[in-house]
Amino acid sequence: MVLTVDIGNSNIVLGGYEKDKLTFFTRYATELKMEADQYAVELRGLFNLHGVDVKSITHVVISSVVPGITALVSGALRRLIDAEPMFLVPGKSKTSVVIDIENPMELGADLLACAIAAKERFPMPCIIVDMGTATKLTAMDKNGNVCGVSIMPGVFISQEALKMRTSTLRGIELEAPRHAIGRNTSESLKSGAVFGNAAMVDGMVDRFDEELGGGATIVGTGGVARKIVACCKHPVIYEPDLLLDGLYRFYKLNEKESED
Repeated sequence: MVLTVDIGNSNIVLGGYEKDKLTFFTRYATELKMEADQYAVELRGLFNLHGVDVKSITHVVISSVVPGITALVSGALRRLIDAEPMFLVPGKSKTSVVIDIENPMELGADLLACAIAAKERFPMPCIIVDMGTATKLTAMDKNGNVCGVSIMPGVFISQEALKMRTSTLRGIELEAPRHAIGRNTSESLKSGAVFGNAAMVDGMVDRFDEELGGGATIVGTGGVARKIVACCKHPVIYEPDLLLDGLYRFYKLNEKESED
């Protein structure tokens, strides 16, 4: 099994690939105050819960946008798995994607992983809408090069800020209401959270598509994308495992080159 790991600001996502298929998937909350041994205990519990024998894991591939805990998580994995982790590092790692921005090392490793998968799977140009802690749109040109990004506060961050700054508004379930014009507080909040973010995505896609020359494929991914992109007016291909797929393809590329 090849274990793919993405360390994000809100969640750590793990996926196991066997014979090019994702056979194991789980996520848990990123905890900044745990030590490597504590992470090892958490990870062992998750592997046991999902029936994954750590001895079956032969390779580990990691992307991270949280430098402060990258070493802790990779150290925990070393305690459990007899394999040296491979890291996807924008601007340093050899990949199939050219990063055509001013400073390639500024690109998030998660965005690069998504771009690696998108380049091999979808027609170019392409716009990747990644909705997690932040909402990020990645532009890929007709040659499959990453040529720029837009970053906005994520859906849940915006909702938390709204609750903190108002005295009467409360949290909601993230689901589309029947109408955009809310007739009570709950419907109004849902309209803003779902339809408002969908409209924002549509508007940004229009701008990206124009700058890319038109005809871009739109791909959605990330923890909250499913409910948002379903309400977009643009057709969006929803791919929840795009990031892990990109990490696995990065591993396959480097495995092939090491064999050659």
